[in-house]
Amino acid sequence: MAGQTITRAHLGEAVYQEVGLSRNESADLLESVLDMMTESLVNGDTVKISSFGSFSIRQKGQRIGRNPKTGEEVPILPRKVLVFRPSQVLKSRINQRPLTE
Repeated sequence: MAGQTITRAHLGEAVYQEVGLSRNESADLLESVLDMMTESLVNGDTVKISSFGSFSIRQKGQRIGRNPKTGEEVPILPRKVLVFRPSQVLKSRINQRPLTE
């Protein structure tokens, strides 16, 4: 699947093939996991997936930005952003280096 975007349908199909549930049950299981992750993040919790990484929400404060066309200063309002931090295992696999323990 190099160069492709992985979709919910791809993930559901992978669950179907690996676990042996029906396609509908696999899709429901995937939706349940994603809903649980979303709800945890909305509540301000961190979601950690072993050997993959962690997702968390970070609060960014208000700051002044600049319109690149006009140079006009504009305020950027405070907001929450989703942050993903990959695990060392994932980083090693991406860089194809064996992880030393």
